[in-house]
Amino acid sequence: MSDTPKSSPSGRRGLLKLALAGAGASAAAPFAAGAASGCTPAALPRPAYGIEGQRKADLGNGTFINPIISGDHPDPTILKDGDDYYMTFSSFFSYPGVVIWHSRDLVNWTPVCAALTKPLGSVWAMDLVKHNGRYYIYIPANPNNEGGIFVIHADNIRGPWSDPIDLKIAGCIDPGHAVGEDGKRYLFFNGVRRIALSDDGLSTAGPLEQVYEPWRYPEHWVVEMFAPEGPKLFRRGPWFYLVSAVGGTSGPPTSHMVTVARSRSIHGPWENCPHNPIVRTQSIDEPWWSRGHATVIEGPGGDWWMVYHAYENGFRTLGRQTLLEPIEWTSDGWFHAKGGTLSKPLPKPKGGRASPAGQPLSDDFSRNRFGVQWSFFDPGPDEMRRARYDGNSLVIQGKGASPADCSPLTCIVGDRDYEASVVLDIAGDAQGGLLLYYNQRGYCGIGFSAGQMHTYHASEEQSWMRTKVQAGTVHVKITNRANIVTFHYSFDGRQWIRHPWQMEMSGFHHNVFGGFLSLKVGIYSAGKGEVRARQFIYRGLPPA
Repeated sequence: MSDTPKSSPSGRRGLLKLALAGAGASAAAPFAAGAASGCTPAALPRPAYGIEGQRKADLGNGTFINPIISGDHPDPTILKDGDDYYMTFSSFFSYPGVVIWHSRDLVNWTPVCAALTKPLGSVWAMDLVKHNGRYYIYIPANPNNEGGIFVIHADNIRGPWSDPIDLKIAGCIDPGHAVGEDGKRYLFFNGVRRIALSDDGLSTAGPLEQVYEPWRYPEHWVVEMFAPEGPKLFRRGPWFYLVSAVGGTSGPPTSHMVTVARSRSIHGPWENCPHNPIVRTQSIDEPWWSRGHATVIEGPGGDWWMVYHAYENGFRTLGRQTLLEPIEWTSDGWFHAKGGTLSKPLPKPKGGRASPAGQPLSDDFSRNRFGVQWSFFDPGPDEMRRARYDGNSLVIQGKGASPADCSPLTCIVGDRDYEASVVLDIAGDAQGGLLLYYNQRGYCGIGFSAGQMHTYHASEEQSWMRTKVQAGTVHVKITNRANIVTFHYSFDGRQWIRHPWQMEMSGFHHNVFGGFLSLKVGIYSAGKGEVRARQFIYRGLPPA
């Protein structure tokens, strides 16, 4: 589940109310015994390290440790396409967005393209499917702050993808595509509701109808809200399985869970699994919080797995990350989760071939990496006109007056500890710098304009810290160690000056600012002029 960063009670919460009126459940009991003690970041499982010191899942010995994709990759939707697997995630206000990742073994993933370039507002909780040789992505979005369901399609997974088509379905989120025993196509939504699709999947073919009353957890459980969402359907043997989530995706760490129901017909009736929930965070001491929004998928060797998202204990700032957990089928046709709390390495899926994992984030700006790495936050329709490649540099025209209104260029990071630096040439009356950016209301950073250095903390400029400097070119570096942030700057790339303010950023996440986003590294260009970015260098840091 996700939300629109520009809204509060309205926006997506309002859409949920349309589906859930009168269905709320309260949870007033305290956490389970022992839950209040918490878990320090040092107690979390230790990953392996790959490109640029970035953490990776594959431990190289036949096992893996979660997450399979670190950083802000929520609401995973996964497609098995022969020997290949493809996955995409909510991209919210980042454009180009809807980045598609590829794997051959379910553990090692690499981005291959960005499917959506036309801004639709906040984009979340999609479904990626293939039907009759064509690929489709069903997209909830809110252009003009009006929620709707859109679809894009392509004959090749790597594109080109079509422009979005508005299916004119109001008040719904979290589409899940299914083909019934009758060969007809359907979309399921939060609630759980359903609408029939035309054979080509590009229009609706019936009314929106309620088809299932979601399973309810015990009243005393501590969760965010009831919020039935994320229906994903698949067929195995004589059964259709409906995998969904309840409990709310954020709030208390014990919110969110994976539930399942089944039916012999796409039209029901649906029976709930006697073992629900299949997955749930039961204690704040666990390494992963708010585990839910799952898709069940067959592995390359015939075993079965769940892919879902969760917050990392102590690092909500990284957003919801993508996890992989094995399941096993029982003789009565249900399945159980086998990963426990995911605190230990697990055997990799059987079969498959190891594929590349991750991507370097360092960028010399010699080629276009928009979408697969860089994206503008909350861009206008013609935002890409601000950017041009010029040799080994990216020139960004100024916009707005500060990081809050300039649509900064952002990059998802997935490490607990990291360092990033960039060289900036400031021209005209521009102001440019390096940020940690959550949204317009949540960021920190330092920037430079003609004759001055600017400091941003608590999402506003600290004007009393303005410092006179004379430099058209500046090297800027950010170091983030477990949410403690330090900035350095240099005018020659050799002598570095530490900024006098170290910042603590652990509270910059959804439970404070809303929006279901993450802290990203950002480069901004504001004012009247332009900023030339060169030599962006990223490296993950070993734990201190």
